[in-house]
Amino acid sequence: MNSVPDLRAYLRSLDAETLAELLYAEAEHDRRLREELEQRAGAASKASPALDVLERLLATGTQADLTPLARRTLEGLDGATAAERRRAMALYARACAVHPPEPEPLADWLLGTAFHRPDWPEVEVADFAEALGAPGLARMKSIVDGVLAGRPGPRRDIARRLAEQLAEVTGDVDTLLAILTAKPPTREVDLRIIRVLRSAGRHGEAIAYAAKTMMQRERPRGGALALRRAEFRRNPCPASYSALRELAGERWPEERAAALDLIVAGKPAEAIAAYRLYVEELIEQKDPVCYREAARALKDLRGLHRRADSADEFTHYLTDLLDTHKRKTRLLIEVRNARIAIPKTRAATMSA
Repeated sequence: MNSVPDLRAYLRSLDAETLAELLYAEAEHDRRLREELEQRAGAASKASPALDVLERLLATGTQADLTPLARRTLEGLDGATAAERRRAMALYARACAVHPPEPEPLADWLLGTAFHRPDWPEVEVADFAEALGAPGLARMKSIVDGVLAGRPGPRRDIARRLAEQLAEVTGDVDTLLAILTAKPPTREVDLRIIRVLRSAGRHGEAIAYAAKTMMQRERPRGGALALRRAEFRRNPCPASYSALRELAGERWPEERAAALDLIVAGKPAEAIAAYRLYVEELIEQKDPVCYREAARALKDLRGLHRRADSADEFTHYLTDLLDTHKRKTRLLIEVRNARIAIPKTRAATMSA
């Protein structure tokens, strides 16, 4: 006799995003369930209605200056959850981008928030970079440098994080590399260094660094991986890329960085196929950091299509990709933040 599956145990085994998508899909067909979920969502927080109104106003493209309202809303969220504060901070950043306040006072407010409001979301300099402009970013850097020169403590830890963000936003590659190389060596740090070098067009250094870190981390897995690597270097194409990925296993992130650099240096058409595989790998992780990296990879992919005179093909590809992952709202946000133009048909669907 077949045993009855333990449904509760199965549901608990699912990640939050998958479970949310299943529940949302069911609510689309069950009006009573949808109404109950909407009631629960509305009762979850008093802040949600105010944030909903602000978001709708921003979405309409109004010419009104919503920046003061967005800031008052953010600062008035007494007892709000961390998620609500993050949402309010993101809305304030959007409002600042449309109607920038004075850059230096904005810089002071962001630093005050970062240093003196530990229960608030971490300040992301990139979200406010456009509103800050050169004067605001310079003021932030001056104050952050002063904190770094002071006594050790929590403020210096925050300042280190802000200094890293400022270097990345302003394109100060050498400073950013110095900050990263001063960190304890980890796989994540190594991958960031490789990514920074690649973004700066220093592909040779990226390949050399990837090779060095691979040698330091572990010995080659017999001769098989070295053979696949050699095959890929002789013929950098999607097939050899996939073969290398299959054998690399947990070492694939390091191998991939060098592989992408090599394939980009070849024919754009071959690089396009490999980059599409890379984007799919990242999205499959269902992780916000990977979504951000996927958006960056899409920017590289767009550039490859332009080199190959196939910009229209990229538009069709992006439309299909976003349609396939239309429920991954974080991915869509990262694509927008990366300043990748959303195809009109997809943009209309998203705003509907």
